[in-house]
Amino acid sequence: MNDVSEDDIERVYKRLKNYAESKGYHLNPDFDFTKEIIRGLLVNQKRYGYWACPCRIADGKRDEDKDIICPCDYRDPDLEEFGSCYCALYVSQEIFDGKRGPEPIPERRPPKKEE
Repeated sequence: MNDVSEDDIERVYKRLKNYAESKGYHLNPDFDFTKEIIRGLLVNQKRYGYWACPCRIADGKRDEDKDIICPCDYRDPDLEEFGSCYCALYVSQEIFDGKRGPEPIPERRPPKKEE
């Protein structure tokens, strides 16, 4: 399901960049990496109808996935504590400036309950 155009990726990149900066964050400065995360968001948009985080497993049910729709519920706490969100799409000024790199972030999303 890789029928996402480079134009679509570029359009979303510009939109997300403006959004991130309006919130005091930045997009990951590794443009190739960031494009792949955006590609994943757009693939999930086509697959599920919403931007499920491509770094997590989505159920495909909006109500079940609402916490991982980008920007996910965990973005702000991850940025505050670790300097980037779980998938490293959004980063702090310090990471953006290259003063430190993204680091592994523990999963904040609670495990699914067995049915």
